[in-house]
Amino acid sequence: MNRFMITLQVILIGMQMPAQSSLEVVGLCIAAPDPEGVSDFIHFIEEELAPQGINTLILRVDYKYAYQSHPELRDQKTLSKADVKALVATCQKLGIQLIPQVNLLGHQSWSSTLGNLLKVYPQFDETPEIAIPKDYVWPNEDGLYCKSYCPLHPDVHSVVFDIVDEIVEVFESGAFHAGMDEVFYIAEDQCPRCSGKDPAALFAGEVNKIQDHLSKREVDLWIWGDRMIEGDTTGIGMWEASTNHTYPSINLISKDVVICDWHYEVAHPTSLYFARKGYDVISCSWRNAAVAERQVKMMYHNRQRHEDPPGDRFKGVMHTVWSSAEVFIEQYREAEHSIDTSSQSQINCFTTIVKTVASLKPKDNR
Repeated sequence: MNRFMITLQVILIGMQMPAQSSLEVVGLCIAAPDPEGVSDFIHFIEEELAPQGINTLILRVDYKYAYQSHPELRDQKTLSKADVKALVATCQKLGIQLIPQVNLLGHQSWSSTLGNLLKVYPQFDETPEIAIPKDYVWPNEDGLYCKSYCPLHPDVHSVVFDIVDEIVEVFESGAFHAGMDEVFYIAEDQCPRCSGKDPAALFAGEVNKIQDHLSKREVDLWIWGDRMIEGDTTGIGMWEASTNHTYPSINLISKDVVICDWHYEVAHPTSLYFARKGYDVISCSWRNAAVAERQVKMMYHNRQRHEDPPGDRFKGVMHTVWSSAEVFIEQYREAEHSIDTSSQSQINCFTTIVKTVASLKPKDNR
């Protein structure tokens, strides 16, 4: 049994004790709706998310916005400024923090589709010699999951920071989510700039560069935390942790960065690891309701009981949705909404989170 699972058993002891402080973040991360679905999405926020206590909404926008700074990067379907302002007004009215996400560094391709940034600016590609296949399969000989941009290309940040600035401004947001998960292409031997460099130093350097840029606007940076966890000896593996030597970045990245710690099949207690390293952390789930329930209870338990690290570093929980917003809303409206931890579905998982949070709230906050 590895040390993380031993720690998990310790944390789970005494979880039946009532929590003494509410979670600061009860969140949902979901793809931005299509333009024609904005009105229905607003109704969903008003009728379902806000009444159930969701106070943080991350919208994965990427290039689904009608950017003025770089119109060449727009998707075919884009949200207009008016669409975004309608979402902003709704969330402000309901006290929901609305945070845009644009994937930086990794996730610059998906399956057989090259992302807009590398399609328009191929010179930014960390691995230009690796072609996107017509029929994508995993695993593959090239180790291609998603492409990355080269963090040391001299021109890449002049483009991506224009995008970041514009999306933060239109969303009137005090935070920005940069993704940064599942970065498998980094410090590649074929890259003339990155070859021979330390992957952890490169990863941390990119995170800190984004953080420094955002701090000038007094905007917080949120990222996924998987690249900062060691994946081999912990047994967590290459997806929810790093096996390509980026994990020492946890000692190099600014402590002002908020970590979204995602685990989908096992409730690994890595939120405690991040908090002890000095980071604010949010536990994230997807489709396993039993895992989500444990994550909620761990967060309450850690907020209540830990003085070192301080309990307020355990910010809360977030449900992540990996279908379209339209599919999620349709599934949600068709569901029964009872807690069922024996069944894997993103709806059951979401329902479990909101009901578990509600059941653990201090009485004076009900």
